[in-house]
Amino acid sequence: MADTRELLRRAPAFADLPDDQIDWFLSQSQELQLKAGDIYARNNDPADAMFVLLEGEFQARGELSGEPITIDLGAGQVTGLLPFSRMKKFTLSGRAITAARALRFPASQFPQLVQKMPELTTQLVGMMSDRIRETTRFEQQRERLAGLGKLSAGLAHELNNPASAAKRATSQLRELLKRVRDASLELGRRNLTAEQKSQIEKLEASLLQQDGPPPDALTASALEDQIDCLLRSHGQDDLWQLAADLAKRNFKPDALEQLFATFDGATARAALVRISSSVEIAGLLNEIESSATRISDLVRAIKEYTFMDQAPLQNVDIVKTLETTLTILNHKLKRGVSVRRDYQQAPLLVNSYGSELNQVWTNLIDNAIDAMNGKGDLRVRAYREDPCAVVEIADNGPGISPEVLPHIFEPFFTTKGVGEGTGLGLDTVQRIVKKHRGNIQVRSKPGDTCFQVWLPLAGNAN
Repeated sequence: MADTRELLRRAPAFADLPDDQIDWFLSQSQELQLKAGDIYARNNDPADAMFVLLEGEFQARGELSGEPITIDLGAGQVTGLLPFSRMKKFTLSGRAITAARALRFPASQFPQLVQKMPELTTQLVGMMSDRIRETTRFEQQRERLAGLGKLSAGLAHELNNPASAAKRATSQLRELLKRVRDASLELGRRNLTAEQKSQIEKLEASLLQQDGPPPDALTASALEDQIDCLLRSHGQDDLWQLAADLAKRNFKPDALEQLFATFDGATARAALVRISSSVEIAGLLNEIESSATRISDLVRAIKEYTFMDQAPLQNVDIVKTLETTLTILNHKLKRGVSVRRDYQQAPLLVNSYGSELNQVWTNLIDNAIDAMNGKGDLRVRAYREDPCAVVEIADNGPGISPEVLPHIFEPFFTTKGVGEGTGLGLDTVQRIVKKHRGNIQVRSKPGDTCFQVWLPLAGNAN
C-alpha cells in the first residue's frame, strides 16, 4: 500500500511542491481511513476543513438551488473549503463509495498555509474560481431551463385554445354538412320554379353577407321567441334550435312569414334547415380561419422571439422585439394586466443579439406582472435620446423596498420562491445589457416602479 506522502504527491496540486512544504502540510492534516458509505463532510455542517482525496472513489451529493446533484470524485482531487472562500457551511455531503483514504486539513491553518505554501495557495484559488464559474454556469442553465419551461407551458396553453376551437368547429361541420345535403336533396325532389329557387338563394345570401355585430343577448332572446312562435304557428314544433341560430344572425320574422306564404310547410322547412345550416357553416369557417390565424401569429412570434433562421448579430427593431415579447407573454397579460404603449414612430434600430434582448424584456415584463399580482397597468415606452434607444418598462405595483433595491442586480438574488418567475435573474439582465454596451437603471416608489434600459443605436455602438 502506497504511503501517504506518495499518494499526496500524485495529486496534481501537490506534485511539484518542495519536500518541506509537503511535510508541513502532512503534519497539519488528519488522515481519514474510510469504508464504503462513510461520510467525511456533511451537508449544512460548518465548513471547517479542506480535503485531499488520496485513494478510492468518492461522491458529493446534495441539492443546488433546489435541484438534486451528484458529483463523482476521485483520488488526487481537492474538495471542501478552500482558502479565501466565503462558504460558511458545506453545501454538499461527501462520502466514500469504496474503501478510501483522504486528508483533512483544518481551515484554522489556512493563514499558515498561505504563508508557507504560496504555490499551492495560488492553485487552490484557481480551483475556487473554477468552482464558482461552474456553479454559476449550472445555476444559469437551470434558471434558463426553468424559464423556458414556464414560457413553453404558457405558449402551449395559448396554442391549445385556438387548436381546440378549430377541432370543435371541424367536428360540428360534419353534422352541418350532412344537414345541408339532406335539405338540398329534399328541395331537389320538389319541382321548384327558377323564381322560387332564387328567393331561397337570396334569403340565404342576405344572411351570409351580414357584416354587422350580432344582436345583444336581450334582443336575440326576444327575437328567438318571436321566430319560435311563428314556426310553431306553422306546425314546426321541433325547430327551436333553428330559431336560436337564426336569432343570432338577426333573422327577421317578416322574412320567415314570407317564406311560409310562398311555399308549403315541408318546402319552407327544408329551405330553413338549409339556410340555417349554411349560416352556421359560414360561422364555423370563420372560427377555424380565426383559430388558424392565431396559431400562425403565435408561431411567427416564437420565431421572431428566438430569431430563428436569422443572423445572431444584426440591426434589430426595438419596438418589434417588445411587441414580440408581449405576444409571447400574452397568457399572463390577459389575466388582468392593461398594457399602455408609448412608442416613437421612427424606427429604433440597435445592433444586437435579438434573442438576448428578448430575454431582457421577458424578465422585466414578467417581474412587473408578478409585482402587480397579475392585475394592474403595465407601461411600455420606447424612444430615442441620442445616441441611444431608451426602453422603459414600468408598473403600478407596490414598489421595491429600500432594503431590497440595492441588491436586485446581485447574482442569484431573488425575492421569489423556488419555481416562480421566468428563471432569468436581474444580474443576467444587467450582463446582457452591458454586453450590448448599454446600461440599466431603476427607480421605484409605491405605485410606480420603472426599469430604464439604454442601448446604443445602430452606428453609435463604438
